[in-house]
Amino acid sequence: MLRVTVELLPGGRESGRRVLATAKIGRVESGTAADYRVELQEDALGDIGAATLRTYPRLSSTIWDLVARAIAVALTGREELPPRPQPLNVPIHHAGRTSYVRLREIPEPAASLFRKRIEFSTRPLIEEDPQPMDCAYSWDWLDFLAGRK
Repeated sequence: MLRVTVELLPGGRESGRRVLATAKIGRVESGTAADYRVELQEDALGDIGAATLRTYPRLSSTIWDLVARAIAVALTGREELPPRPQPLNVPIHHAGRTSYVRLREIPEPAASLFRKRIEFSTRPLIEEDPQPMDCAYSWDWLDFLAGRK
C-alpha cells in the first residue's frame, strides 16, 4: 500500500508541521494491468472520496502518474481532473461601521474550514441581516484568505 501525505510546514519549519490530507492507494488486483483502491481523507473535512483505478499498466510510468490518476478517480470517478475551482468571490456586507461576511455565502470546503478557524472568535450580531447570527467579521475572512487565521 502507498500512503501519500500532504503536510503543512509553516514558514518551512519542521517543528510546526501538521498533516492536512492523506491518500491511501492499495493494489487489489495484481498483474501487468493492476487494479488499485484509493481512499482520500482531509484532516478538516474527513473522508473526501474513494474509488478503484482499474487496469492500470504497472511499471509503464512513474509512481506520480499512478498517484495523480488514483486521486483523480477518487475525486471524479474518472481518470481526469475535475474543473479548476473558481476563485472565492464572497461579498463583504456593511451594517453601519461593521463590515461582515455571511457564512452561508461561503462555498464549501472553504465554509467548513473557515467555521473551524473562527470557532472561538467573536462574531457580530447583524440585526439587519435575515440570519443575524450567521455572520463573521470581514477582517477574519480576509485573514483566513491570506493564511493568517
